[in-house]
Amino acid sequence: MRTSIVVPAYNEATTIAEVVARIASFGRPIVVDDGSTDSTGAIARSAGAEVVRHDENRGYDGAIESGFKRAQAIATDIVVTFDADGQHDPTLLPDIISPLVSGQAELVIGIREKPARWSEALFNAYARLKYGVPDILCGLKGYRMSLYRVHGCFDSTQSIGTELALAGLRQGATAALISVPVGKRQDQARIGSAILANYRILKAFTTALRQDITTALLMKSP
Repeated sequence: MRTSIVVPAYNEATTIAEVVARIASFGRPIVVDDGSTDSTGAIARSAGAEVVRHDENRGYDGAIESGFKRAQAIATDIVVTFDADGQHDPTLLPDIISPLVSGQAELVIGIREKPARWSEALFNAYARLKYGVPDILCGLKGYRMSLYRVHGCFDSTQSIGTELALAGLRQGATAALISVPVGKRQDQARIGSAILANYRILKAFTTALRQDITTALLMKSP
């Protein structure tokens, strides 16, 4: 089965070459250069990645959406989302890819030791209660492309990378969880200031909650 590793990247020139080099043996690196003002895209291409370029920054979800579209265009069977900042350990990739290849799971979700923000803790507490997933916001996830084709998109609601995973869980997709240690960033976080980040995550959480309520009501309808 063909595997692509989608890496959203915005001004990650300091880390992207090493990230691409370390993931390339596990799948086809697709780096989405999300309107970077540095040499992120050129460095990624020189390192061996396929690069999708945005002229303007579309944000995390928009970047991964473009990566999924490219993966679909090249007939990829499995997509793993992977951060460009050097925080994720590439040696975890076989543990994410293997259950997707074997058919044991349609979705693999990384689980960090602790959330980075109080808003993440709230969203994660709900996901644990509703779906048994203690960290819905981890950026390291693996998907069978069948989930993407059924849902039709990776994100349509600025979900902070949760929409497709939640859509799969609502549809009864088989999911596997994997522990993910998170290293230290080499530069500043891309989600924004603490206030803005918490706002975005809370907005994504309320959207997910509304969708779950709507789905539950539709299932009860005669």
